[in-house]
Amino acid sequence: MTPLLLDINAPEFVLLLVIAVILFGPERLPDLARKAARLLRYLRTIAGNAQQQLSKELGPEFENVDLRDLHPRAFVQKHLLDDVEPIIADVKAEVSEAGRTINNSSADITETINSADSGTGVHESGTNGRPDGGASTGGAGNGRGMDGASRALTPFDLEAT
Repeated sequence: MTPLLLDINAPEFVLLLVIAVILFGPERLPDLARKAARLLRYLRTIAGNAQQQLSKELGPEFENVDLRDLHPRAFVQKHLLDDVEPIIADVKAEVSEAGRTINNSSADITETINSADSGTGVHESGTNGRPDGGASTGGAGNGRGMDGASRALTPFDLEAT
């Protein structure tokens, strides 16, 4: 399928049609549509003739030349980017795999932290006797001994420090 010069979808076309009816009126619209069709046919004929003349003048070795291949963006993509695309695909796959690994690790760490918080010795006040609301920073003050068993924490005294 060849790309269209104007990329107009159905709602845009209906809007253009309504604007045309308002601007030109329903009496003149069929005549303008015939003129537009003739103009489009004329432009296609000129483009086809130019392409045939170019193919004839270039000779038989360029008989199968597609003019779209001569567009700079298509030329660069065809001759340069085709070699790079497999490398880009590999890098994208590695980056997405690293992202999945990070997400899985993050979920595991969150689960470990949540399970460690639920295993600490929380008093009925819910603060472990600490003024910071019982938030654990890890290390020795996490309410666990060397063997991992819960132990009672000494209450924190603000006036002592």
